[in-house]
Amino acid sequence: MPARSGTDPGVALIEAAFTRKREALGVRAEFPPEVVQAAEAAARSDPASAPGRTDLTGIPFVTIDPPGSRDLDQALRLERAGGGFRVWYAIADVGFWVDADGPLEREAWLRGTTFYAPDCRKSLYPPALSEGAASLLPGAVKPAFVFAFELDERAEIVSWTMERALVRSRAQLTYQQALEHVEGGGNRFRGEEWADSLVVLKEFGERRREREAERGGVSLPILTQHVQRTAAARLGYELEYEQPSLSEDWNSQVSLLTGHAAALRMVEAKVGILRVLPPAEEGAIAKFRRAAKALRFPWPPTVSYAEFIRGIDLANPNAAALVWQAKRVMRGADYVAFDGQVPADPQHHALAMVYAHCTAPLRRLADRYVLELVADLFAGRGPDPRVRARLPQLAKVMNDADTRASRLDRAVVDVAEAWMLRGRVGEHFHATVLGIHDGRVEVQIEDPPVRAEAERGPHAQWLDLGERVQVKLTGVEVEEGKTTFELV
Repeated sequence: MPARSGTDPGVALIEAAFTRKREALGVRAEFPPEVVQAAEAAARSDPASAPGRTDLTGIPFVTIDPPGSRDLDQALRLERAGGGFRVWYAIADVGFWVDADGPLEREAWLRGTTFYAPDCRKSLYPPALSEGAASLLPGAVKPAFVFAFELDERAEIVSWTMERALVRSRAQLTYQQALEHVEGGGNRFRGEEWADSLVVLKEFGERRREREAERGGVSLPILTQHVQRTAAARLGYELEYEQPSLSEDWNSQVSLLTGHAAALRMVEAKVGILRVLPPAEEGAIAKFRRAAKALRFPWPPTVSYAEFIRGIDLANPNAAALVWQAKRVMRGADYVAFDGQVPADPQHHALAMVYAHCTAPLRRLADRYVLELVADLFAGRGPDPRVRARLPQLAKVMNDADTRASRLDRAVVDVAEAWMLRGRVGEHFHATVLGIHDGRVEVQIEDPPVRAEAERGPHAQWLDLGERVQVKLTGVEVEEGKTTFELV
């Protein structure tokens, strides 16, 4: 990720804070020499030598990602098929490049996932693979798992297949480029063999979003990224990211469909690893309503949580703060491994369907194993005994990595909030009471939009949830990402 200007006196302070946070969380920094060497050796492998693969290089796949991305996990191709849709989704086959129990695999198990912060990214695999040989960069033949969906006019699954294949992406687009092509009447890339995919992607994405709404689901991938982008902007980082766009949401719907299909196959076979999330608790939703009110987002009593989230205007300057609170509502997502008996509640309740992570194998360890397992199941083979045996351990590793990644996200927001409030010690701020705990009052500050805790004080016994109060900023420690307040 691009760094802040070297002339900014806060650079060293902020980046030292991020380094300390990563170290405290056990995030691994540089790759050991033997891992780098193994990645460079693997990168010299010839994908055409991969056995038992279907040649799908004739399909005009295209990737859509943030500008400057090199770790391209997925490529897509969409067509209209009668009143419905035909979708091909190619996902990088990382397993082709990584030897079982070799240095690359051992290191990946120690990392679990890619960790992001505004100053840098700590990847799951060395760049020779994640940003080179294994990435679905345009123009080169790459090994991939390809899902092929036949969908009806509602974009519901009629049938699907999955196989190991060789693919060749034709172009690498940004979300903005895809959106401009669609909104410009299909003129920007007119004549390109893959251009019609973008127009169909819009129709597909809108239909899938409608189905999600019917189920009562709500997905947050774009909104979550919006929090990171906004936090980075407050720190002065010039990230090569675009603002969230409709095309990003359409693209995410292909990934969600694929994760759902993979989960269905594993549930049917009674073996695999799911991403499970329990229903939101009423208390958490009530607290979120108070936060939304404090941030001046209208939320009529008759509107559900899911309906409210889908209607958030990301252009609102307080949207990132609100979305961060939304992440606290649907919390507790876990990777759950199973073999012989499906979990009692296998649902991901935010999506209102069974779901598995499988579309980002360059960035998440579990995805690679899910892909290999589903490929074996679809081919009529039993699961690879090695993969099957490691499922419980894989769930533990992923849950630990997910917890550390969430804590790093929280640290990024904390540092950004502290940086934003530096120099304002002693000032008073309007806030709304979200919760009352022993000795502390949880509040949502209106401007700047910060969630914090304040010293309770002797008169806090009369406070009610949702009550507007004033708090005084009594201390800021940017390097610790810490702010302290007291009730006025």
